[in-house]
Amino acid sequence: MTRCGAIPPHLLEHLAKSPDASRARRAQATLHADQRHRAARIDIPVPDEPTEPDEGTEEQAPPASEPNRTIHDAENTEQLPGKEVRAEGAPETGDPAVTRAYDHLGATYRLFSQIYGRDSLDGQGLPLIATVHYGTDYANAFWDGRQMAFGDGDGDLFVCFTSALDVIAHELTHGVVERTAGLVYFDQAGALNEHLADVFGALTEQYADGQTVDQATWLIGDGLFTDAVEGAALRSMKAPGTAYDDDVLGKDPQPAHMDDYVETFMDNGGVHINSGIPNRAFYLAATELGGHAWETAGKIWYEAMTSGELKRDATFEQFAAATSGAAVRLFGDGTAQVKAVNAAWEGVGVPTG
Repeated sequence: MTRCGAIPPHLLEHLAKSPDASRARRAQATLHADQRHRAARIDIPVPDEPTEPDEGTEEQAPPASEPNRTIHDAENTEQLPGKEVRAEGAPETGDPAVTRAYDHLGATYRLFSQIYGRDSLDGQGLPLIATVHYGTDYANAFWDGRQMAFGDGDGDLFVCFTSALDVIAHELTHGVVERTAGLVYFDQAGALNEHLADVFGALTEQYADGQTVDQATWLIGDGLFTDAVEGAALRSMKAPGTAYDDDVLGKDPQPAHMDDYVETFMDNGGVHINSGIPNRAFYLAATELGGHAWETAGKIWYEAMTSGELKRDATFEQFAAATSGAAVRLFGDGTAQVKAVNAAWEGVGVPTG
């Protein structure tokens, strides 16, 4: 399993070249911390071959179990998991980072449990473990295959990484992807891995706030930037490429259509960049269907992710076909849901077959 971080490497690498020596140093320290852990792999069981989908996925009753959360404090070291500070059901500690981590883990659990009938990341009640106050001036958050870790930000461009519910849900969703589709973290499959994490990150926030598709921001990581940054968020699912345009951070590089697909060896083949294309497709499908995105478009994407149809190196076209097939299974051939999914993918230049 490759460790997945909230802040894309291309953004940190840009900051590491800043003429501001202090900014450059902090970005380099975060990059070095990421690199030390990225090489370490954790074996996670993933499906080698497609398996038959569970019958009646859309009819599943929510599991009876509750989340099992444990929050630790690294005390600004890079030792994981650190000192345990709050277990499931324990009272608040007075540390806002601990409270936010605990609450956001719970919000993510509730989306998957109450809407998709999934008991934690693995479907079998996997404990949710998180560490706050990771590192010094560490401007990132990550999922390492076993747990979450959150930095406090750099005090300059980024605030504490427990601040964004969608980012926490995004990172936890990587754990769901590992245990379902098992998408490799490279090229289009890696971009789909990031895309699915963005989808369920956004849906977690929308579900927690009771937002319709028209009320949602469709931003990922809004609230992570300080006032020093000219930008709204890390990414925009509605309009990829427009999330930020800043003298220090540079411009959001995400494409919104296959015509602008970025061929690169950086960032594992551009996994954080080209994910803008399927992100836009999901936004188009969800807004065409209206209402609450988790109820229709979200169920289609969840069915595609867990169906067993996807190869681990799936392409955008193969995933688009999987979502189209999922819509047929869930809602019937020729329905508005199927038409919306197909039109959404056509809108970003990806055929559904």
